[in-house]
Amino acid sequence: MVDAKALIEMVFSGLSALVIEEIEDAGEVIVVRASTRGGAVQCPACGTPTRRVHAFHERMPADLPVAGRRVLLRVRVRRMRCRSSGCARQTFREQVPGLLERYERRTVRLRELLRAVVRELAGRASARLLPALGIAAGRDTALRTLLGIALPERAVPAVLGIDDFALRRSRNYATVLINADTGHRIDVLAGRGAEPLTEWLRTHPGVQTVCRDGSAAYARAVRDTLPTAIQVTDRWHLWHGLAEAATKEVAAHSTCWVGATGLQDGPRAHTTAQRWRQVHELLDQDVGLLDCGRRLNLSLNTVKRYARASEPDRLRRVPQYRPTLVDPYRDHLRQRRAEEPGIPVTQLLDEIRELGYPGSANLLHRYLNQGRADEDQAHLSPRRAARLLLTRPDYLTDRQSERCDRLAASCPQMTALRCLIRDFAGLLKPEQTNPARLQTWIRAAQSADLAHVHSFARGLEQDHDAVIAALTTPHHNGRTEGVNTRTKMLKRQMYGRAGFTLLRHRILLG
Repeated sequence: MVDAKALIEMVFSGLSALVIEEIEDAGEVIVVRASTRGGAVQCPACGTPTRRVHAFHERMPADLPVAGRRVLLRVRVRRMRCRSSGCARQTFREQVPGLLERYERRTVRLRELLRAVVRELAGRASARLLPALGIAAGRDTALRTLLGIALPERAVPAVLGIDDFALRRSRNYATVLINADTGHRIDVLAGRGAEPLTEWLRTHPGVQTVCRDGSAAYARAVRDTLPTAIQVTDRWHLWHGLAEAATKEVAAHSTCWVGATGLQDGPRAHTTAQRWRQVHELLDQDVGLLDCGRRLNLSLNTVKRYARASEPDRLRRVPQYRPTLVDPYRDHLRQRRAEEPGIPVTQLLDEIRELGYPGSANLLHRYLNQGRADEDQAHLSPRRAARLLLTRPDYLTDRQSERCDRLAASCPQMTALRCLIRDFAGLLKPEQTNPARLQTWIRAAQSADLAHVHSFARGLEQDHDAVIAALTTPHHNGRTEGVNTRTKMLKRQMYGRAGFTLLRHRILLG
């Protein structure tokens, strides 16, 4: 069995640098009276050891809580007199290294615990948690403690990752710089674009490789400041760009693969067809795209979208249907309508209600009128159709593979799109043979009747060197994207008080 003295030594083992004289139970607080162990102390100014005591003082720092109760130290420390007559500092108060520091109201170990909490939770969340741990600290104290943590000193990395994030979407942005090899945060710059990055690169030489997304501003800044540096575009962004182009192509060819639900119809579809004819009539008269927009009061991007479509049906889309309460009973409805083509809707309603349908009759009527029960599979939107083409074939179920095959065989353009997607996916594994394969892929993409893929291929040619570096070297910008994901969590934690200085401090402490 452990006696009381041994138990005290175990509980307060962190105070071994002091002589514990008394422990007092003061209700919610445990008061520990202690004193320093004596001995010679070096003068902090000249380093001369001295034993001469000038006076005694009492310090009352807080220590780590015990069983959820706050601990207060009442430490008797000496004020020493320096023995050197030429020392400018004649008296000084002794410190306890590793336990008490000058001007601190908390012990070193309590301060480190407090820093660990505020580092993860910042202000308000820390102020809610700390009292439960037996530590008295408010949100302002938590923020002061957080900003008092020294930022780690990072050397300029050879491989630099760059990305931006929104402080306030569409208004204020910032740029984060990390070591792309280790993931260590290097710096956070206010603003985005060429200017802040150019200034930082000029004052921090040593970068040899820069990993970035497809931003032309970052590319220009690196090219102007570090003309010999290798720029590497991120492979994820390459695949994301192709995925966006593929989704637009799938939507543009909705007439080829649409099922029983048909295409969107009504006043909007008629207006779209009329505008398509107007744009193409002006283009046949050699009117420029910008002039077409001025005459028709349309934006330039809208005119480009109409000009890119070879026929008005390319602009019609599959209706966007949300999941409904009828979906679980679609197979039953389809089977019954196939067995009895003239079966009343009221009878179908009674049947599916017996199966557990909780919805209304109007919902069932609308579901049947939209043709959603006539297809052998659930309604397919352009986004979901594109997802089938973009998913790795090994990850598709047999039913999804069959549907993907029918989708790709619906027209020559969809067949070509599927082949281009799979060939480009093979390029994303860095190999030295990829540059030649990329040129072959670009030629195949340009020869296909896929206007959105043409635009993606032009972007690859404009950023050719960075794309080649991405397909031949192992460098990537994935760790920078991970930092941005964590930054979004930090912003939500600090909502309402997320100033740039505080946010930058938390990012760099990550």
